[in-house]
Amino acid sequence: MSRILVIDDDQAIAELIKVNLDLLGHQVTTANDGIKGLALAQQNRPDLIVLDVMMPDLDGFTVCQRLRQNSATSGIPILMLTALGMTRDKVKGFDSGADDYLVKPFEIPELQVRVRALLRRAGSVPPSASLPEILTAGEITLIPENLQAKIKDRVVKLTPTEFEILHCLMQHHGQTVSTGKLLEEVWGYSPDDDVDTIRVHIRHLRTRLETSERKYIRTVYGGGYQLIAEGFAKQAGDPQGD
Repeated sequence: MSRILVIDDDQAIAELIKVNLDLLGHQVTTANDGIKGLALAQQNRPDLIVLDVMMPDLDGFTVCQRLRQNSATSGIPILMLTALGMTRDKVKGFDSGADDYLVKPFEIPELQVRVRALLRRAGSVPPSASLPEILTAGEITLIPENLQAKIKDRVVKLTPTEFEILHCLMQHHGQTVSTGKLLEEVWGYSPDDDVDTIRVHIRHLRTRLETSERKYIRTVYGGGYQLIAEGFAKQAGDPQGD
């Protein structure tokens, strides 16, 4: 049984989420504003937070940023739930630290699928980390026990989502991995290609792995992403952006 905190000032929505996640066997607590939600998150350390954005006093973007800045709550997966569905809103949510983003109105089965996927990835050892061997490709070594990646002599800490994305790319290094395949293997569901979700997480992963001189993830426009595990130097006109 997982402990889930729902932070939403709309009591009807919060109760709807609580009832349906209770039915799955989870223990659900609700908070009707961001300040109370932050306090409960720090006090109870839930396994997952479902977070509304448009709330009085403290909006969800700010709450998300503060959760990520606090070492006690920085690793808790966050599902942002909001009526703000524009691309810029999704990007802002992911940049604030959200792991997933679901737009209101939503279907209960989709909410349940996303909650299950986030809880799976946030387990003490992700599914892909159950592999006995340490995965190595080119200049990158993935260390499952600590959710770390070693790039030559550097060791960087990854979030569960970043770990799963890099693991998927390493399994297919040198090949193009489509956004649809990443959504299926990492998020556990396959909606319409949610390129915004993938794009922001890839950008975050790049900031951890790469330097100004050395790149590892190449964008294949119209195709997806390709891991060049041996590393490459960015050339003028090289499609290696978001």
